[in-house]
Amino acid sequence: MDTIFIQGLRFDAIIGIYPQERIKKQPMVVDIEMATDIKPAALNNDLDSSINYAAVSEAVIQFCVAAEAELLETLAENLAEYLIREFNISGLRLSIGKPIAVPEAQLVGVKIARGICF
Repeated sequence: MDTIFIQGLRFDAIIGIYPQERIKKQPMVVDIEMATDIKPAALNNDLDSSINYAAVSEAVIQFCVAAEAELLETLAENLAEYLIREFNISGLRLSIGKPIAVPEAQLVGVKIARGICF
């Protein structure tokens, strides 16, 4: 199994359970590893035989901004299900972090793996 990845995808979105988090967007960072077989795309130089990371990146941003989720756990689970379904991904690893949630930490967040992974 091969991997197509997106690392350090940054955008601002509403995320959190506290009242101040519900009114102001905050930065988020997403990393995704998607399990796939790249051989058909490589042999034919055909993007349609692969996972288009530009399209996935845009979909992640749109999904997360629209979700206005309270918990990262909820957002991660829903995002993973959406990506697997919409992009026909056999499995993925996904991490979502909030870089300003804990001032003393560089990043806090969740990591999940779903489907047939690596």
